[in-house]
Amino acid sequence: QVQLVESGGGLVQAGGSLRLSCVASGRTFSIYRMGWFRQAPGKEREAVARINWSDGSTYYAEFVEGRFTISRDNVKNTAYLQMNSLKPEDTAVYYCASRDLSIATYDYWGQGTQVTVSS
Repeated sequence: QVQLVESGGGLVQAGGSLRLSCVASGRTFSIYRMGWFRQAPGKEREAVARINWSDGSTYYAEFVEGRFTISRDNVKNTAYLQMNSLKPEDTAVYYCASRDLSIATYDYWGQGTQVTVSS
């Protein structure tokens, strides 16, 4: 199994920045891809960004492209989400998740970290 712990959330004004971290432990050698997701109150969970663990290739949802940057540190087994130019609509609980190469879905999830952007 893989355990994931997020941190870095908080309250920030519109236009501000936050950096989220997700530390992985356990069977980290099995990680193929890590992703960041978010869920706002009353809304469905949505994918924000993802990164392939081996080559660092990335993908972003259109609504964050140019503002958010996903990265990883393989030595520290940590994924990051740098969030700039935050908007009130970015307010949500942010989750990181990981998946193995052999499994098509994200099977390990963190507990989430709250991000609140005030106007």
